[in-house]
Amino acid sequence: MPHPFRFGVQCFSADSAAAWRDTARRAEDQGYATLHLADHVLGPGPALDATNHPLQTLAAVPAMAMAAEATSRLRIGCRVFCMDYRPPAVLAKEAATLDLLSEGRLELGLGAGWLRGEYEAIGLPFDEAPRRIERLGEVVTLLKAHFSGEPISVDGKHVRVSGYTGAPAPVQKPGPPLMIGGGGRRVLSLAAREADIVSLNFNNRSGVIGPDGVNSGTADATAEKIEWIRSAAGARFESLELEIGAYFTFVGEGMDKVAEGMAQSFGFSSDEMRAHPHALFGSAAQVVEELERRREQYGIHYVTVGGDALDAFAPVVAALTGK
Repeated sequence: MPHPFRFGVQCFSADSAAAWRDTARRAEDQGYATLHLADHVLGPGPALDATNHPLQTLAAVPAMAMAAEATSRLRIGCRVFCMDYRPPAVLAKEAATLDLLSEGRLELGLGAGWLRGEYEAIGLPFDEAPRRIERLGEVVTLLKAHFSGEPISVDGKHVRVSGYTGAPAPVQKPGPPLMIGGGGRRVLSLAAREADIVSLNFNNRSGVIGPDGVNSGTADATAEKIEWIRSAAGARFESLELEIGAYFTFVGEGMDKVAEGMAQSFGFSSDEMRAHPHALFGSAAQVVEELERRREQYGIHYVTVGGDALDAFAPVVAALTGK
């Protein structure tokens, strides 16, 4: 039996409390499983412009808390918390608190960080990927220790925390589902060993958003990533949720020109663009068919779309979840 579909929506911004509550309630009413944020701090200016990253106006933790308060079933998440933006012990406490106050609706996303220009703009050192991923593994160890209810004793190369028991205790046991995201073999292998949800992303080795990242997420590249995950996960592979961000989602009639234009901009053929696992083009019925094909090909059954697609993608959610 294939895994059932789940769908998330990732929103970066809102211009008022009322607008943010409305977004959360619409996502819940339309059957989305999870409302995600990201974890970026730069406001408008040359530092953000140089990264090509969209503006995120909302800080993740308070926005997640408000979304939980505004809804009753919707899960709250972050794709993904950058493990360097908070002391690990602070992140653990914030996560446990979010799970408690949402009555067990947190999905805890975590990543090794990648947006070099943001690190530089806020005065954080940006280590090379192997060191960041090694540190991420130790942060995961701390999070699990915090959630365990046992005295914490983590004495790693990067994370050293001891002398107390984590509080509050999360509602979900043994802790909130852990999502680890990335696009390289090292981080995806860590996710395969430690996470409940593996989030497939571009390999953002360039430190900015651009063609290099998009080219690292093609159909062939994604198939290779699945094999990395399968190899590292071993017997636990079948229990993993495989999630992906459909960053280029265009649902409606007459999307051929959109797909063709994007194909030209990235140097793909039209067929390659349509098959790109981070892209969806076509009517709701066509997108449903494509997602079912991808679940069969890759095993991907958890798909997150951007906030701009919240309403247009809702018929796909309804068709594939019955909600």
